[in-house]
Amino acid sequence: MTKGDKYTKEIIERILSEGCLDKNPRPKYSDGTPAHTLSVNHGMCTYDITKDESPLITLRPIATKSSIGELLWIYQDASNNLDLLRDKYGVTWWDEWDIGNRTIGSCYGETVRREDMVKKLIKGLKEDPDGRRHIICLWQEKDFKDNHGLKPCAFMTEWNVRHGRDGIDYLDMSLTQRSSDFLTAGCINQVQYLVFQHMIARHLDLKPGRFTWFYNNIQIYDRHVDQARELLSRESIPCTPKIELNPSVKDFYDFTPDDVKIIDYPKELIKKKNPQMKFDLGI
Repeated sequence: MTKGDKYTKEIIERILSEGCLDKNPRPKYSDGTPAHTLSVNHGMCTYDITKDESPLITLRPIATKSSIGELLWIYQDASNNLDLLRDKYGVTWWDEWDIGNRTIGSCYGETVRREDMVKKLIKGLKEDPDGRRHIICLWQEKDFKDNHGLKPCAFMTEWNVRHGRDGIDYLDMSLTQRSSDFLTAGCINQVQYLVFQHMIARHLDLKPGRFTWFYNNIQIYDRHVDQARELLSRESIPCTPKIELNPSVKDFYDFTPDDVKIIDYPKELIKKKNPQMKFDLGI
């Protein structure tokens, strides 16, 4: 199984056996019913990219191309505009958080734009590769004073250059996530940021090294418990997924979703053996 499959089953088992049920949830299902969750606090998943370890799962299909578009919308376009997200990348799942003007408010990509976060990150890594202050943090309290549709969940990345004993310079990165709706987006969020790491590494002529995902609270919605048990019963499909970038693209701001390929990842076999599931969303 992929390392993502292994972690997925471990996390599901932990939530189902140890998870606590919240009492006063903020989200609601589309029919107005409170969307309760079972959750546990604190954990991490880590992957050595040089050993072909991957967060991709084979237990159900994952919409990788759309998720990469969402990531570029936030960090490359530095936008909060839902029309741009729909028209450029075909992604509409953020529409539920429209604050009424076809934006999600002054957060996410708007924070990246306002603070010029990605360009500062690239500049810092170039000028001080051994520094330990290369951080992008979307959690900016001043942004929440204005209208916003959703406070950032995957909110912080930390970046480190590592001079390997093999003579290669690696770019390691960690993602910190305050909350993860695990069955719907846990894998997607990890893959998004792994792609982000690959793109920044390419821009800096570094090799992607280690990727680590820290989660604070990780949950399964009460209407997703049957799907969770179904995932536990499914068999993984042997494969070694790897991210491959278009070799002609060097600049982070030139990448498109079409420049990212996932190789050794049998999507059609996954769809056939472990078909997609439907999840009621808590909004």
